[in-house]
Amino acid sequence: MITENPMTGRERRAVGSLALLYCFRMLGLFMVLPLLALYASDLAGATPTMIGLALGIYGLTQAILQVPFGWLSDRVGRKPVIIFGLLLFALGSVIAAVADSMNGIILGRTLQGSGAIASTVMALVADLTREEQRTKAMALVGISIGLSFAVAMVLGPVVAAMGGLAGVFWFTAVLAAVGIAIVILLVPTPHSAIGDHQEEGARLEFIGRGFVDESLVRLNFGVFVLHFILVACFLVVPSVLEQTFGVGREQHWLVYLTVLLLSVFGMVPLMILAERGKRPRQMFLLGITLIFAAVSLLDFTSTTLVFYGGLFLFFVGFNYLEATLPSLVSKTVFAGGKGTAMGVYSSCQFMGAFAGGAGGGWLLDNFGSGVLTGACLILAGGWWLVVQTSPVPETGENVPSPPPVTNA
Repeated sequence: MITENPMTGRERRAVGSLALLYCFRMLGLFMVLPLLALYASDLAGATPTMIGLALGIYGLTQAILQVPFGWLSDRVGRKPVIIFGLLLFALGSVIAAVADSMNGIILGRTLQGSGAIASTVMALVADLTREEQRTKAMALVGISIGLSFAVAMVLGPVVAAMGGLAGVFWFTAVLAAVGIAIVILLVPTPHSAIGDHQEEGARLEFIGRGFVDESLVRLNFGVFVLHFILVACFLVVPSVLEQTFGVGREQHWLVYLTVLLLSVFGMVPLMILAERGKRPRQMFLLGITLIFAAVSLLDFTSTTLVFYGGLFLFFVGFNYLEATLPSLVSKTVFAGGKGTAMGVYSSCQFMGAFAGGAGGGWLLDNFGSGVLTGACLILAGGWWLVVQTSPVPETGENVPSPPPVTNA
């Protein structure tokens, strides 16, 4: 339902501070995407498979721990879980910063990913906003994820040019410390952090529901594919920029900045047509189509203009889909299982990043970029067919009611 009621001051503060926190957190994943394939190649033990594993292992530990962290936050409250996760992320950043081999980088990335707070942050957003403002709030946080991606693509190469790969990891450690300060000083505490839904939200059968509910399964599959393709592409794109098109690694940020700024003009019409034009399903399909077209162009061209056009299409599609998916999940899950259900969603998101890094690196190492590109195209095409043959949630009207809670 569309409402004209504005957010309260407390809601604006909650959404703004949590969006900033989420943005900082996602920088830990995104900043290394355009860097590892270039800067880690000189470390001991560096191969495409090991570099891909270093990129993806963050996603594996995130995927494994999202559900437990979300479940725990339903039991003990959101803010303690978020602070603990940020401390783990900071520790992993320090270990990666002082590493002198791929094994050290992989260990640090593993610990970074162990701070699996994405689902808890999204659940806290829902706790701190009214039902009629929740979709808007989720969309704003989703936009912050897209913003973090854009900032990371530009900021990562700039920081690396000054301090190398170690400098990037030290920078993310500082961001984790700032994130803890945001949680303590800026994020409001829910009136009932675990509230009336504590018992039903913590029931273990809700974890299973997140994996079998048809609407959630479609969205979980989609975010898996999106992040598989994202990480897999950046096993190849940085080296193509440097080796094929002669762009020095210190100048990569200029390429990303230009294309990302232009992509905003491509993303805005999709959002307007989806919301005001009442065509969310068509725009969702178009976003997937843009990803499919971009992957094709990025690997099968040696023409500069076509390659940059592929990057433009990729960023338009990725940012739109990344901002839209959390909002769709929020319309599908009921309040009592927010932490758990968002944990399942986030697990699939990060498992896609792991598969794209580790699996993509193995494919690149053993079969070349053509096979890696083919795998991405098959996944994108499969996702398009899944969406084409089933509806995208547009309202909360079909959200299933939770089962009765017993005190047994």
